[in-house]
Amino acid sequence: MMKSKFINIIGLKLWACLWMLWIWTPLQAQVTVDATIDSLQLLIGEQTKIKLEVSLDANKKLQLPLLTDTIVQGVEILDIAKPDTQLLNDGKRMLIKEEYTITSFDSALYYIPPFEVLVNDEAYRSKALALKVYSIPVDTLHPDQFFGPKDIRKVPLQWSDIKWIVYLTLILCALGALGYYLFVRYKDNKPIIRRIHVEPKLPAHEQALKDIETIKADKTLQMHNPKEYYTKLTEVLRTYMKERFGFNAMEMTSSEIIDHLMEIKEQKALTDLKSLFETADLVKFAKLSPLMNENDYNLVNAVAFINETKIEPDPNAKPEPTEITVVEKRSPKARMALLVSLIVIAIAAVIIVGLIIRIISDVWF
Repeated sequence: MMKSKFINIIGLKLWACLWMLWIWTPLQAQVTVDATIDSLQLLIGEQTKIKLEVSLDANKKLQLPLLTDTIVQGVEILDIAKPDTQLLNDGKRMLIKEEYTITSFDSALYYIPPFEVLVNDEAYRSKALALKVYSIPVDTLHPDQFFGPKDIRKVPLQWSDIKWIVYLTLILCALGALGYYLFVRYKDNKPIIRRIHVEPKLPAHEQALKDIETIKADKTLQMHNPKEYYTKLTEVLRTYMKERFGFNAMEMTSSEIIDHLMEIKEQKALTDLKSLFETADLVKFAKLSPLMNENDYNLVNAVAFINETKIEPDPNAKPEPTEITVVEKRSPKARMALLVSLIVIAIAAVIIVGLIIRIISDVWF
């Protein structure tokens, strides 16, 4: 009986110890450090990666190993990747990964010591690793299998290699020509001479008769729009009177024109002209619709008035020039614009020359 009771007490204590050990173990394993290598064997000059993984609580501070160019003598570090951090267990844990790209140029069996990290200034280590580096086997019994270095091969020149040189050279030539032209203009500060072509002005009666012929040729105007017909006809006469007699007939009424002509003693040509202006006023203001023969009669009267009052040009008079020469001085603004243009062209030329030299250097050197 006592023996059985003792055994039971021992069993309970053993289960209690196992339970405490099972609870305590996760608390002690809150930080894990693991290091793996992709390849345990390499040829000289080949590369492999060492992966370091650290698992810890998210609220702890981690310091990774401070490695620079070598892990151990003979094993060189080519690159250290940026650490990758993953959050686990709803952000309570962190898994941090770091990769080291390594190589070796000496054949040997290398012992890579454990990687040491600091978590809250407490050191944790990974397992040690090993790396075997082999040299390249050389068959010295058959040297004829080896070939010496080949000669330098000349790569044929292609259009794609020189097309930008050609394009930029053409642009440079165009800028050079433009710059030379602008420089000559800037250097030569002579006045600018312009020649303006002037159409010779017809005498007043010839211009009036020409305009009346245009009105006469438009039959539709007489038939369907008498108001416009008489408006154009009287405007031609008013313009003729202004140039022939020197008074502003365009701003005067029909009666004022007749009165003014009577003052300058042109009574013999006024009878039919007075009838023409009266008809025109009735058409424009009273909407009178004259007959076709009446329209023709008034047009003939206008021509007759012009022929009776015209002044023939003097055959000995000097003809008016058909071309006028205008001399203008070049303004300071124009000279400044030329100077700025030359500076811009010079800067562009320097940039293009630099680009051409760079392309030539890349292609041939």
